[in-house]
Amino acid sequence: MSQQRHGSTPGEAGGVPAFPDLPEATIARLPEYLRALHHLAETGAETVSSEGLAAAAGVNSAKLRKDLSHLGSYGTRGVGYDVSLLVAQIEYILGLDENRAVCLVGVGNLGHALAGYAGFASRGFRVVALFDTDPKKVGEQINGLTVRHLDELERIAVEESIAIGVIATPPGTAQTVADALVAAGVTSILNFAPGVLSVPSNVDVRKVDLAIELQILSFHEHRKASLTALPGGRAAAASPDNQEAVGS
Repeated sequence: MSQQRHGSTPGEAGGVPAFPDLPEATIARLPEYLRALHHLAETGAETVSSEGLAAAAGVNSAKLRKDLSHLGSYGTRGVGYDVSLLVAQIEYILGLDENRAVCLVGVGNLGHALAGYAGFASRGFRVVALFDTDPKKVGEQINGLTVRHLDELERIAVEESIAIGVIATPPGTAQTVADALVAAGVTSILNFAPGVLSVPSNVDVRKVDLAIELQILSFHEHRKASLTALPGGRAAAASPDNQEAVGS
């Protein structure tokens, strides 16, 4: 079973540090481990080997063991990791035990989809407010929430203790929205709008740009096509002429 240092629980003296100094790459992989662990728990698994968890998360087992060692989890030889305990450790480190309040600005097609996404609640987040500036959208009901005008952001951010703001607006208004979020005391922003936001140093921004992700995939498609076109590449190896030459 997964064990923390000195057998203590998260946050206690001698246990996992309240704010461990984790590498950025490790932080990026923890949600993948958590997703895999939730799936294992749903299937009734109580323990999992490092190899099994690594395969479920799409990483190699050595990398996974190193990542989890930062949390104080080393597993037990011949048994593996305790699934429920590891879920609790990762959720604690990611701060998901606090059920953080989230607001969404921009209720176009993407905003509608995000507002209706049920996965937020099961992963430790509450969408508590929706905002827009379009008079046709203000007052609309989406998933039990009333769309409010952006002018109300500062008041509602205080009332709801909003920790994270999601921007799903056109690129031309994203900076204005970011400024409003910062003025309202929101210090973490998830930005779906293309472009770079200018924010104070104490504000964390994560950017989701689907066009960039598609361009990266396009690179991989281009690379694969280039490799198969090379002499001796897969395309050449599969050709009838090449097969005849090999067999002669």
